[in-house]
Amino acid sequence: MAKQTSSGGIFRKFIIALVVLIVLGLGGTLIFYYLRYFGPNVTGNEEYLYIHTGEDFNDVYKTIREKGIVKDTATFSWAAYNMKYAEHVKPGKYRLHEGMSNRKFIRMLQLGEQEQVELSFHVFRTKEQFAGFVSKKLEADSLTLLHYLDSTDFVKQYGFNTDNAFVMIMPDTYQLYWNISPEKFYKRMYSHYETFWTPERKQQAAAINLSEPQVSILASIVDAEAVYDDEMPTIAGLYLNRLRKGMKLESDPTIIFAMHDFTIHRVLNKYLSVNSPYNTYLHTGLPPGPVMLPSVNAVKAVLNYQKNDYLYMVAKEDFSNRHNFATNVAQHNINAQKFRKALDEHNIKK
Repeated sequence: MAKQTSSGGIFRKFIIALVVLIVLGLGGTLIFYYLRYFGPNVTGNEEYLYIHTGEDFNDVYKTIREKGIVKDTATFSWAAYNMKYAEHVKPGKYRLHEGMSNRKFIRMLQLGEQEQVELSFHVFRTKEQFAGFVSKKLEADSLTLLHYLDSTDFVKQYGFNTDNAFVMIMPDTYQLYWNISPEKFYKRMYSHYETFWTPERKQQAAAINLSEPQVSILASIVDAEAVYDDEMPTIAGLYLNRLRKGMKLESDPTIIFAMHDFTIHRVLNKYLSVNSPYNTYLHTGLPPGPVMLPSVNAVKAVLNYQKNDYLYMVAKEDFSNRHNFATNVAQHNINAQKFRKALDEHNIKK
């Protein structure tokens, strides 16, 4: 690694050179460059400088020049080469401060002192939506992020398959570097996932005969059904009852996911025959993957489900986004008829 020239060394060189140049009548030129080296040069035109992976000094210099990041590009270039920055370009997201000197600015870039990105998210319907969101916050593009989730070899190392790998991502707030690689990004997601799955929670999952990914898959259905968190344990208990009895889950959110039409408000009979492994009206048991990215509360609700005898549920006819629960078909049919009547009265056809 090249040895850095200290500010003291530069100052001594400056004094020596100044004496020589004063004799030659060129001292004013050196003073000008010295002031540009230590004096303010960064403008307030941009809040951040983004340096992409693989870019060299010419790319960085072009960005700085085109975006007007410094007042004097000539002295910036001079200082960058004098500090040997061209040999130490590091990608990242760098916060700019108006009035920074060339030396301070270049030193920040040279050391890779970038600002972390706060990535905060809750739930997403699909992997595509999630990848699109992340790509707006980090350097990696959405197609690359999706490629890793859809790579059998990549997700296998974490114990997942391409159907259920999405569950390793748990909604939370993360501090990440903008240029984090997709591999390291998913490693960070999995590390958080592992932290959540304590020995106690693993025992809870085993007690209901579900693997950890299966808990999250069921949680995604619970989350899609429940608008209010306080209903989640009740809904989780209902679906666990159906699983134990070998009944089909018959969950409307799985139909909506299978059709990939999230504008549907009324699941009609004609939708129930859609050919998909996610159609729980056709297939017994859990679908192969989540129907959405479940919230942490939904996962906890499955692990701490309410012990009840419910087997059926339907949205309340008052459109409160809560549910009427039933233990038998007769009561369920009464509840369902109330809801269908309310839909008809409000002319909700789809």
